[in-house]
Formats: sequence, C-alpha cells, structure tokens
Amino acid sequence: MLMKNKDIITSESNPQVKRVMQLCQKAKKRQEEGVFIAEGIKMFMEAPVNLVEKVYVSESAAGNDLVQGKITAEGLSDEIVSDRIFARMSSTQTPQGVLTVVKKPDFSAAQILDKKDPLIIVLEDLQDPGNAGTIIRTAEGAGADGVFLTHGSVDITNPKVIRATMGSVYRVPVVYVRTLSELLVKMKQKGIRSYAAHLKGSCDYDRADFSGGTAFLIGNEGNGLSDEAAGMADTLIRIPMQGSVESLNAAMAAGILMYEAARQRRCM
Repeated sequence: MLMKNKDIITSESNPQVKRVMQLCQKAKKRQEEGVFIAEGIKMFMEAPVNLVEKVYVSESAAGNDLVQGKITAEGLSDEIVSDRIFARMSSTQTPQGVLTVVKKPDFSAAQILDKKDPLIIVLEDLQDPGNAGTIIRTAEGAGADGVFLTHGSVDITNPKVIRATMGSVYRVPVVYVRTLSELLVKMKQKGIRSYAAHLKGSCDYDRADFSGGTAFLIGNEGNGLSDEAAGMADTLIRIPMQGSVESLNAAMAAGILMYEAARQRRCM
C-alpha cells in the first residue's frame, strides 16, 4: 500500500510531539485527558476503533500494509513522523514505528460485580508495572471478569503496564476503588467469597472451592496484604512452597490462583 501523500512531522517542538511525550511521562496528564499511549503494531491492530484518538507512524513504517489498511478502512486520524522524532516520542528502546493515543475504556464496578459467579482479582497497593500488566493479561486468559485496584496501586495507564497487558487492557474491566473495605462489603452482599493469598493461610489453594463468586486478594510486592485486608477476607489460602522460598511473585501467584479457579469451573 502506498504511503499517504502528507507532510511529515520533523520537529520536536511540534505541539503534537510535545503532547505525546508528556503523555508517556506524566500520569497526571494521562488522567486529565483520559487517554494512554499504546506502542507497537499489535497494540494498534487490537485497539477498538471507537477508542483510537490518533495514530502516529514513523516514516520507515509508513508503508506497513496492515497498519495503513486499518487506518484507511476505519478512517482513523494519523500523522507520519520522521524516524528521529518518533524515537523521541517512544518510551521503548526499539520502537516498532506505530504509536496510538487511546481513550481509556470506561468500565464500572457493576460490570464486574453483577456478573453471575464472577471471578475477580483485587490488587492492594501493587506497585510494579510489569506485574500489573501481566495480571491483567492473565486475567483475560483465565476468563476472569475483572480486576480491582486500590488507589495506592500503580497507574494502569503507565506505558509499561500497557505493554505488559499485550492488548488485554482493551477488554478486561479494570476499576480503581476508594477503599478495599468498601469493596469487600459489596462483594459479601453479592455472595462473592474473598480469598486472601497469605503466608498464614491454613488452606492450600487447590483445596478451596472457587466454583461460586470468587475474589482473590493479592497484596503489595514487598509487604503483602495489609492486616486489615487479610482480616476481612473470608478465607486465607496459601500456595505451598518448597525449599527456602517463602512466597511467589505477585503476578505468578495471581496466575496460579486464577487458573485453578478456571480448572474447577471447567470441571463442573
């Protein structure tokens, strides 16, 4: 497909370039505008058309048939940027030449809690972008209905989180909650049992029943779940450890629990 006959952005002082760079670097800017930056061809191709605000393509990638085909077919707003300027706009070391400004999906708590026997992940003060993104991606793979995060958790519009989701951020409902206690009360009212992954858990994770409404509570990487959260959970569960290992990476632990729940539900 031929490259569009249009001007190429070649200056770092261009207002659009400045804006994208700010969106990559500043969470406050992303929150104010309600958008995030998705980098790469896969993230662009999977982006729902109604959420795509603008597409920036590097000069060397402007002839990509897949990218240009979607831009043309869907009538998306796009700009071509010189390779040098695109590298400045990108937050990755090896840019793929496509950068998309995406409107943040508008999910609500009700979309998760009102499902029949929902499978839910609750993250308390999770800090690592890679862990957050991987958990969101794993949630989609395991068939979870949504992810809740406390406000002390990482910003899911962080470019590192977005990359780690590999597109699942478009499809998995992710909602921040004011307080964990308020959320847990709502879940109890709806008959959703909460299971806290905890070192003091007396029940091995594969001995618990996750066939009904289930919420897994995952804590901060360094400190684990707060005493308040653990105290409000219906059951403390543990993943048995061998050797000198005390606990697993948060994303790994969440994945094990989600897939055990998925296994139980398939076997029903």
